[in-house]
Amino acid sequence: MSVLVRGDAPLLGVLGARMAALFADLHRAHGVDVRTRAEVRALVAAGDGTDVGAVELVDGTLLPASLVVVGIGGAPRSALARDAGLAVADDGGIPVDAHLRTSDPRVFAVGDLAAVAHPFLGERVRVEHWDAALHHGETVAAAVVGADEPYDRLPYFFTDQYDLGMEYTGWTGQGYDEVVVRGDEAARELVAFWVRDARVVAGMNVNVWDVVDDVQALIRSRARVDLGRLADPTVPLPDLAG
Repeated sequence: MSVLVRGDAPLLGVLGARMAALFADLHRAHGVDVRTRAEVRALVAAGDGTDVGAVELVDGTLLPASLVVVGIGGAPRSALARDAGLAVADDGGIPVDAHLRTSDPRVFAVGDLAAVAHPFLGERVRVEHWDAALHHGETVAAAVVGADEPYDRLPYFFTDQYDLGMEYTGWTGQGYDEVVVRGDEAARELVAFWVRDARVVAGMNVNVWDVVDDVQALIRSRARVDLGRLADPTVPLPDLAG
């Protein structure tokens, strides 16, 4: 099997170079031909002309293929909101306040479309993952009955690939200075932290479990941390937030 990536690594935009390389190496270790900076010119038909037979790259390489999965991303379908006169962002997302109200306070937006004015993160956040849609409904229900319960859940997603399980929480929309790792990176058993100004802004646990709550507490504390202690697995995470 081959995986073709237009950039320098899969998941690069989300995880950055160091952690994206971890996932690329994982696939290679399981026999996948991961090709980066790959540009596809055409899908080539098989001999009978009814099925795909190969993928042609712009450099002329032909990769035999009987099945091709094309992942090119998605665009928000916000035409209904636009036709209804609601404000729509340039990227197609629908700006909502912390209670998920659109520019018309009688109308709410939830899920992948909702660009939430996040009260903790201090910026608009739009997360394309079902976890957001799952919890947006709780906020809307509270708003409908008059409860003041803004949506301040930290972004979260997970993935299971081969024998690797990962959970990611937090937000790096304003950038980060470095990634600090505690654990065994070579064995893919670790917790990685994205750090800005000595504060943890996001974390990812890989084959290490029951730490998401501690990582979120550390993010919410906004505490400046000693990076050496952050990398030390013998130092409990709650101690860093204190």
